[in-house]
Amino acid sequence: MDYMIGVDIGTTSVKTVLFDNVGKVQGYSNNLYPLYQDVPDMAEEDPDEIFSAIVDGLTTVLRKANLSKGELKGVSFSAAMHSLILLDENHKPMTRAITWADNRAVKYADQLRENGVGKQIYEKTGTPIHPMTPFTKLIWLRNEHKDLFDKARWFVGIKEYVIYKLFGVLKEDYSIANATGMFNIFKMDWDDQALELAGVTRDKLPELVDTTDTVSGMNEDYARVIGIDPDTPFVMGASDGPLANLGVNAIDPGVVAVTIGTSGAVRVVTDKPKIDPKGRVFCYYLAPGKWVVGGPVNNGGIVFRWVRDQLFAPEKITAEQMKIDSYDLLTEIASKIPAGSDGLIFHPFLGGERAPIWDANARGSFFGLTRKHTRAHMVRAALEGIVYNLYTVLIALEEVVGKPVSIQATGGFARSALWRQMLADIFEQDVTIPESVEGTALGAAVLGMYSLGLIDDLSEVKKFVGVTNVHHPNPDTYEAYRTLVPIYIRLSRQLQTEYKAIADFQRSQDAKKKAAGKDL
Repeated sequence: MDYMIGVDIGTTSVKTVLFDNVGKVQGYSNNLYPLYQDVPDMAEEDPDEIFSAIVDGLTTVLRKANLSKGELKGVSFSAAMHSLILLDENHKPMTRAITWADNRAVKYADQLRENGVGKQIYEKTGTPIHPMTPFTKLIWLRNEHKDLFDKARWFVGIKEYVIYKLFGVLKEDYSIANATGMFNIFKMDWDDQALELAGVTRDKLPELVDTTDTVSGMNEDYARVIGIDPDTPFVMGASDGPLANLGVNAIDPGVVAVTIGTSGAVRVVTDKPKIDPKGRVFCYYLAPGKWVVGGPVNNGGIVFRWVRDQLFAPEKITAEQMKIDSYDLLTEIASKIPAGSDGLIFHPFLGGERAPIWDANARGSFFGLTRKHTRAHMVRAALEGIVYNLYTVLIALEEVVGKPVSIQATGGFARSALWRQMLADIFEQDVTIPESVEGTALGAAVLGMYSLGLIDDLSEVKKFVGVTNVHHPNPDTYEAYRTLVPIYIRLSRQLQTEYKAIADFQRSQDAKKKAAGKDL
């Protein structure tokens, strides 16, 4: 039997998954690493800790599988977008990996959006202007850490660093490059205007290659540790968002993938690049003739975790003592409250927001609180607020690519029947839950199979993905949600005028506490 490994380099862990040639999982490893947040708005990771996690994951999976020679056909990568690492002339990291969640470039993102230059860049790159992007991070570093910026020889992301460590070549796939905010999606090359603004020349960036490109000839020391033939082909792969669509069989026109994990996203595949005149959605490359248009949100399951930890700490302890899942307990509590939470609306912007408002200063809020509202109302409103926000992304997406034909929903939230039904009710459309374990890693593996000629077309992913549940919208909820969603949207626009003011105040308070030596 033939086997393929998909390696998914995520924000908090790397998942290494061994698939057989019918898409069944035959091996799995999940290796965690910390996120460093030493100062306000920082979100960094240690690239060598991530590299070690990848080596450990591959080693664990291959030792357990005990494959015969030649059975492993290849390894393919997925990686989180928007990471940035500065390397010296010896390819040694001068910084940690600055992740998509890092907001320290917010001032420069705001300036680009306000002066109109950001719109010019977005219309060529398909990447909205936001402090998440390496483009804005480089402008920030150039202005505020000039000595460090000037000493750097290379500017790369985490996947490029890992591939260099393993193979000694510096390559960057179109999909990851696309997400830097410096890649012209119509010329399939670095964008001159973006590079000039970032202060970076082409010779400081990796070689651009397609997502189907392969590398081989692994460093023999690492190959020996991992227990892999050094000539095993490694497929460059793509970024995690596009591969998540592939991994749940959402690559046909009009098939929308909605993902809610720690964060979330709404995405659809098109056959050519598409730009939103209002700049609300991204356009990222997947593979030849496959582009992914959509919007990511910062605030998915991480909001539910905040609700549990800050508002339901006693219930969390009770759940642990009873050996039941605390999230299941909270969704049971939320299910007792009617749709619409009796008029309580929650904006889930606890970590700023990306799509559709692209405002790193955005902050969360409850609106409509009365004496009759309880903590149960608050947890239901929080869950609904996450879905309201995803629905606003879908509205923007519809204006660019048309109405969806079907919706595939995945992520940790899919464990909850209440949340799945809520998605169908607010979207007013059937929601299908694909039977796809580790969809992003599967997407990487399928792209790898295609690259190595093991399958003829990416559409063959449908053979690997089944259906577990289909949820139909409940007409009894229509009146509540049709009334509340427009209020949610209007409030988002009105509050946006004050987000910067409150965010600046919070940052000043954090700075005072830090100066006084107090914990933030």
